[in-house]
Amino acid sequence: MKIRAGIELGNLTDVGCKRQDNQDSYGYFEPDSDEEFKKKGRLVMVADGMGGHEGGQLASSIAVEVLRNSYRDSESDDCETALIDAMTAAHLAIRNFAGEHPELTGMGTTCTAAVLRDGSLFYGHVGDSRMYLMRDSHITQVTRDQTVTERMIEQGIIRPDEAKSHPDYHVLTSAMGVRESLEAEFPNAPIPLTEGDILLFCTDGLHDLVNDDEMLAMATANGDAWSACKKLIATAKERGGHDNITIQIVKVQAH
Repeated sequence: MKIRAGIELGNLTDVGCKRQDNQDSYGYFEPDSDEEFKKKGRLVMVADGMGGHEGGQLASSIAVEVLRNSYRDSESDDCETALIDAMTAAHLAIRNFAGEHPELTGMGTTCTAAVLRDGSLFYGHVGDSRMYLMRDSHITQVTRDQTVTERMIEQGIIRPDEAKSHPDYHVLTSAMGVRESLEAEFPNAPIPLTEGDILLFCTDGLHDLVNDDEMLAMATANGDAWSACKKLIATAKERGGHDNITIQIVKVQAH
């Protein structure tokens, strides 16, 4: 797949050290035609399935495939509308598949997807996969985890440093394909991007074991985006690798 000038892309997924199957999926899309590229830009996605090994694998792969195809085929001139519609289509596709296969009832997935177009970023997010923005030697978690512990932090019930040791740390409050309607987070306005920005998308297999400052150091070190993905995954595996680990890194360059 040809990737136009303007970004450097690296991506990698790993089953980790404890699991037998990889329930994560990721994807990247940009249109072949220059005309469509100007309208739709680039689409970056990560997803982490749930609902048993078969259900989880299917849910995340359906999410990425349907999201990509729906966004690609959208006739909307507004990329934000196209992304929202595509995520909704992916949600419904998972629900429909589970309805046709009762043994997979409860299958679902996290999903974080972003569109980069004309120096701006628009994203959709459900679950606890994350997107980070690195700029001027600082790292910011852009997405907000949709989890029980994140809600407890917001309500002042627990402190942020208590979340990882809480028994409900991995309990999601929302996931694609599970409830009747999609409960996703979309920003009120696009985020401006500048040359030198780095976006890091990851599943919880990474952010459970590698902290934000370590992500920043490895993603901004000398070397390409793929090498950074490889180093981050190696670090998570050195610390036990209890889950699948998936990363996409996008380095924004001059056109």
